[in-house]
Parts: sequence; structure tokens; C-alpha cells
Amino acid sequence: MKKADIKNLSAEDIQNKLTEVKADFNKMKLAHAISPIENPIQIRDMRKTIARLETELTLKQQ
Repeated sequence: MKKADIKNLSAEDIQNKLTEVKADFNKMKLAHAISPIENPIQIRDMRKTIARLETELTLKQQ
């Protein structure tokens, strides 16, 4: 998810998206631990997306 896309979301939408992405991230990490996933770079990208969402949520709550 790009930063421009995140900026257009409301705080509530960001919170919902953050919950969704964190759940997907945990599932992907577990799947990767059991058997290597095809594209492990997705894990890094999800981690960065979570950081972007959390940063934007913090800025909107101030």
C-alpha cells in the first residue's frame, strides 16, 4: 500500500486496515515457518506497510 493511498483514509479506516494487515502478516509468518513461501519479500513488504499505517494513524490522532 502506497503512502498516498494511506493518507486518503480516515483514522477509522486505517485502524481497520491495520488489523487486517497484521492478521495477514501473522498468517504469512506462520506459513513461512512451516514451509518456505514462494516470495519471502512479501513478509518485508507487509512489515513496511504496517509501519506506514501505524505512522499515519499516529499523525491523524494528534
